[in-house]
Amino acid sequence: MVHDITVQEWAAARAAELPSVERSHQSTGDWEVWKVSGKVFMLQTAMPGEPVVILKADPADALALREAHSDITAGYHMNKVHWITVHPGGAVDAELVGDLVNDSYRLVVEALPQAQRPPVAAMNGRERKAFVHDVLAAVRFAGGPAQPPA
Repeated sequence: MVHDITVQEWAAARAAELPSVERSHQSTGDWEVWKVSGKVFMLQTAMPGEPVVILKADPADALALREAHSDITAGYHMNKVHWITVHPGGAVDAELVGDLVNDSYRLVVEALPQAQRPPVAAMNGRERKAFVHDVLAAVRFAGGPAQPPA
């Protein structure tokens, strides 16, 4: 079994690579809150008795993830259709956690008005590379072309 805090560490490391991410600590209930343009895309807490990561998810994807992974449940303290909770241990690995963080971030950014979205032009090289990687991964996931158009 994976050390309990590892899921939170994997998620935090991935979130820190994404553009325009803000992290704050909510002292009430001991929550770590991750936002992009003021909108929450990830939460971390140990309130249900173990360190968990709560992420936004497409409703169909959330259902499929819950059915495929016993370590992924409905969002703790969140809308059960649009949020998932990732528990430590089991078959959840760093790659899956990173993909789930990317998807959560992407869903929130796509819902933002254009003026509030992170500007690609203002990103540094590492941020831009992560952003392009995420966009290409989202396109591949949706069944689109694997390569950017020439």
